[in-house]
Parts: sequence; C-alpha cells; structure tokens
Amino acid sequence: MALLIGRHINKIDRKGRVSVPKPFRATIGQQGFAGIYAYPSFKYPALEACGETFMRRLSESLESLEMFSDDQDDLASVILESAHPLPFDPEGRVMLPKELMDYAGIDKDALFVGRGPLMQIWDETTYGKHRGQAFQRARSRGATLRLTPVRSEDGNS
Repeated sequence: MALLIGRHINKIDRKGRVSVPKPFRATIGQQGFAGIYAYPSFKYPALEACGETFMRRLSESLESLEMFSDDQDDLASVILESAHPLPFDPEGRVMLPKELMDYAGIDKDALFVGRGPLMQIWDETTYGKHRGQAFQRARSRGATLRLTPVRSEDGNS
C-alpha cells in the first residue's frame, strides 16, 4: 500500500465538504470503502483519518487487549465509537461532521498531514505550533531512527 506523506491544505465549503488530497484518495480508494474513517485524536487537537485497511488493523489491535479491561474499553471508545465513515462524493470530497470540526478547531481550511498508513486533519495555525514544538523536542532529545532491514521480494532480509 502506498504511504500517505506530505501536507496539503484544502478549503472547506459552506456545506462542510472538503476535498481529500488526490494522492491520499488514490491510496485509500483502493481499500474497499470508498472514503475515509475519521475520529478525534486523543493526543492532539486534530482528527485522525484512515482507510478501511488501517481501521481494520486498529480494530484487531484492540482485540489483542484483555477483554473488558479499562484499556480496551477506553481505546475502543476513543477510536471505534468516535469514528465517522465519510464516503467520497464524485469530486473526491468528504463531508466533515460539525462535531469533528469543532473538536479540531477546523473552520475554513483543513490541513491534511500524511502519517504513513493514516493521516491527520488539523487547523493550519494549530498544526504550525505543534510542528514547531515537535521539531524542537526531537532536536533537544537528539532523536534518532533505526531503519528496519530492507526485505527482498521473497520476504528475506
């Protein structure tokens, strides 16, 4: 599956419709449900959104937690119960529910931020502050990344 990368800003029309960036649509549109699943981020004042493949991974990951545990219940509430399936219209737009727009402080523009298998949707000003803080935290910690080994076509390293 292609990765969702980069940042794209799109206007929201009077009806709350916004065009999902074409590269994101192309990747997500191949996954069964022709649209995105969007839910409030419990870490940031933003939305998280993904295609059906990643939503299934989230659901399956919740099943790996202890049944009836607080962690399972809380995360299911945050993710699955709060998710909105948003189908693409013929122009590749989705209708952002007012509840989600209010949560993320999104009004006239939506900033789509690629995060690999998912995307985030932010208010542009709020994201700018977050991105600056994230950059500074990573720099001050001397953050590094260990690359995973390259796998050959047959799955061997």
